[in-house]
This record gives sequence, structure tokens and C-alpha cells, in this order.
Amino acid sequence: MRRLRAQVRSFEPGIRLLMVNQFGINLGFYMLMPYLADHLAHGLGLAAWAVGLVLGVRNLSQQGMFWLGGTLADRIGYKPMILTGCALRTGAFALLALADTVPALIIASAATGFAGALFNPAVRAYLAQGAGERRVEAFAAFNVFYQAGILLGPLAGLALLTLDFRVVCAASATVFGVLAVVQARALPARRPAPDAERTSGWRGIATDWRTILRNRPFVLFSAAMAGSYLLAFQAYLALPLQARTLLGDDGGTAMGVVFAVSAAVAVAGQLRLTDWARKHLAPPKAIALGLAVMGAAFLPLLPGPHHRGHGLTAVLGLGGLVACAALLAAGAALLYPFEMDTLVRLSGQRLVATYYGAYSTVAGVAVALGNLAVGALFDLATRTHAPWLPWTVLSMLGLACAAALTGLRRTGHLHLAPTAAPAQAPTTA
Repeated sequence: MRRLRAQVRSFEPGIRLLMVNQFGINLGFYMLMPYLADHLAHGLGLAAWAVGLVLGVRNLSQQGMFWLGGTLADRIGYKPMILTGCALRTGAFALLALADTVPALIIASAATGFAGALFNPAVRAYLAQGAGERRVEAFAAFNVFYQAGILLGPLAGLALLTLDFRVVCAASATVFGVLAVVQARALPARRPAPDAERTSGWRGIATDWRTILRNRPFVLFSAAMAGSYLLAFQAYLALPLQARTLLGDDGGTAMGVVFAVSAAVAVAGQLRLTDWARKHLAPPKAIALGLAVMGAAFLPLLPGPHHRGHGLTAVLGLGGLVACAALLAAGAALLYPFEMDTLVRLSGQRLVATYYGAYSTVAGVAVALGNLAVGALFDLATRTHAPWLPWTVLSMLGLACAAALTGLRRTGHLHLAPTAAPAQAPTTA
């Protein structure tokens, strides 16, 4: 903790505020979202298709709009998008407390997702610009706050849920409202550096998007990294399915342990992993190693057990889930700061928020399509009595992504010379 405090204090006030802001964002979000499906299905009595529709709209409105959110941040400025996103999510969570019809729930869900699409690229671009050549250190510390919010959010939500789901919504909305007010008053304004090549209007936006699509190293890097997001998401899909298979109704409690261990590993290990990687590995090698670790995370699940049991069988099953989650978290923590820094270098420090937004959109599409494939793998494994099949394929995916990153490094696509920090626009309180 002392090490984290020292590293955070070494950055300017705006960067420090954004780190605390990200903790608050994840605290408020994960306080509510893990319990939304149960509220929709049992609290409001919605049919399963309606629950899926509401949750799907939230995911689509966020992942599909990241690119637009990043574009707006590069055009209007980072601070306005951060404030707008926090304010919009405040209203959306408040509406979730009151909504009891499908149309109202869809509006609230869409607003929740779009809010994330507005502030996420802007926060990362602000952080990258403010940290300059210390981006890797900044994103490492940022991820500690990010994971701490994921660790504490569900616990806070669970405590408030003993009162009422509307209390959870109100608390989440309050968190985002406070974040919006604090940042409006204390976050220095920061805009992208002046860019003589940028033109205004929709034609200018179309030109920016074409520039990104023509950036071959960026496109290849995004494709190679997309699998990492699918692997990380299995903490919310494959692992809960396995927990239900092994532990029945106790699977939900087991997943609480799994999520806590995952976040704790990231919080405790992030700075150590980053320091070690900076001393011993080039950035592309650190990313490739992180991908390989994420792929290897599923190996502890291969030997089983693959059926419900009690006593030692249940302990072994839970141990495999915990080991998988811990390795996933460690691999993601290892690669994350270098991944974020690589995106800035691939952008040439132009249109940074737009690049982050485009990258997140690619990752979102990969997760959506990949989850369909993972679900099909589980069905196939059940029909063919091959319970090892999903874990084998997921492990191979991680190794394939690592091999792809290694290939990009060896062909020179990621051998980018360090770039000087661009001239910054004046900041105002």
C-alpha cells in the first residue's frame, strides 16, 4: 500500500483524481450490475427473453458506441465527456430504481451503456496524455484502483440488497453523481494537442476513422488482442457455468469467492508484475507472456472434477476455479499497462481517444461473438461427454493470441520508437 501511495503521489493532481474516479466508477457499477438480472427476473417477474434483451441492450449500447465516445472526446475534449458520462449514468441508475416496464428498463439500460462509452475512452486518453512517457506506470496504478472497485462493489451491493434493490440503485446513482460534481470542480480541463491535419465536421470524423482503419499495425494488434478480452470474460460465463455444474446452488457463493480472489490478485500483484516486466521484458514480450498466462489459466480445470460432488470433490472443483481466476487476473495485470501504452504508440499520439474507442469496440464485438462460440462448446461438450473440450479450446486461444503477438513483434509491426509527449493544450481548473 505504501508503494502504491508513493507512485500515485508522483503524478499530477488530475491523474490522481482520475484513478480515484475509476475506483468510484467500478464501485458504483459493480454494486448494482451483478444483481440486476435477478431483480429483473424475480423482483419484476420479467420473462427470460426480456431479461436478456435489457442486459443485451446495455452491452450493445456501450461496446457499440465506444468508437463514437472516443471520437467525441478527441473533438470536444476529455473532461466534458467524462462529466457527461458520469451524469448520464447517475440518471440511468436512478431510472433503474423506478422503472418497472420493459420500455423504461431498456431506456435506462441503454443510457447506462452509452455513459460508459462516453467516459471510458476519454479517461484513458486523459491519463495517457497527462502521464507522458510514464504511461506504463500510470496505467499500472490505474488498474489497481480499477480492480479495487470490482472487489468492493459487489460486497457493498450485497449489503445494501438486504434493504431493497432500489436502495442499491440509489446508492450507485449517488456515487456517480458525486463523481460528476467532484470532477466538475477539481479535474483540470484537458484537450488533445492541436492537430493541423484534423478537419471539422462529419467529413473530418470520417477521415479520422479511415485513418484508423488504414493503420495496419493497429488493426493487427487489435485482432491479436481481441482474444484476451474473451478469455477475461469467462469469469462471468464459463466459470459460473462450471461452478453451477460442480456445486449446484452453492455455485453462486463459490463465484463470490472466485471474484474476490481474482480482484485481490490484481490489486496485490499489479505493481510488482509491472516492475518485474519492465526490468526483464520488452513491452511486446510482456504482452505475449500475459496472453500465454491467460491461456494457461484454464489448464487447472482440465483434470476435473467435471461433475457435482461433495467433500474432497467439491474442494477440488472450487480450487480449480480459484486457480483459473487467479491466473486470468495475473495474466491480464501483466499485459494491461503495456497494452494501453502500445495503443498510444500505434496511434502516433494522434486521435488517442478515438483509437481507444475503436479498440474497445473491436474487443466488445469479439466478446459478443466469442461467447456464442463458448456457449456452443459447452453444449457440444455435454452431448459428446467431453467436459475437457471448452477448457482446451480456451487454452489454445490464449496461446494463439500470444503467438500472434510474437509474430507482430518479429515482423516489426510493434517495434515503435519512443515518441515525445505532444505539446499540451493549456489546462484550467
